[in-house]
Amino acid sequence: MDAIVSPTHDPDSGTGPSVTASATALARLNRLFVVALLAMARAGDGEQACRLAADGWSALRHVNEREAERLTAALHTLARAASTPPGRNNEEKKMADSQILDVRDRIPMERHRAIFESYGKLGKGDAFVLVNDHDPKPLYYQFDAEHHGEFTWKYLEEGPQVWRVEIGKTNGAHKNA
Repeated sequence: MDAIVSPTHDPDSGTGPSVTASATALARLNRLFVVALLAMARAGDGEQACRLAADGWSALRHVNEREAERLTAALHTLARAASTPPGRNNEEKKMADSQILDVRDRIPMERHRAIFESYGKLGKGDAFVLVNDHDPKPLYYQFDAEHHGEFTWKYLEEGPQVWRVEIGKTNGAHKNA
């Protein structure tokens, strides 16, 4: 029984594990989750692995940014193994009234935050063009996890140096300002 009880848990105090122990356990669980997702992708189900990683990211991004970033990094690896997401095509579209968000000069951990902030400021039916230095496919899965059915995603340019994606808010979406 002593092996089961955490050294930071005093059964007589009525308190649970310490915050440090909980954070350590979450980090370990998250690492195991990433290993399982990578195995899932190698087994041929990369699309589902991406969706699960994005769901995990969505659950963690407001409560544990460090572990959410770990899932973002894993999602980039997973997305390379997954099939092409819906909405990808080579059609060029001129955006007369769209805003442009170029994140190429930002550090990676700031990019997704800036993109989601820009999306949150959109009104119904509005869009912006994301300019990136790599395929933002992991971001697609994160949008799908948090805004399923409420966003649009259209590739305008697909590398190899620059990717441009029109990201919009559908007319039925709520403004997240």
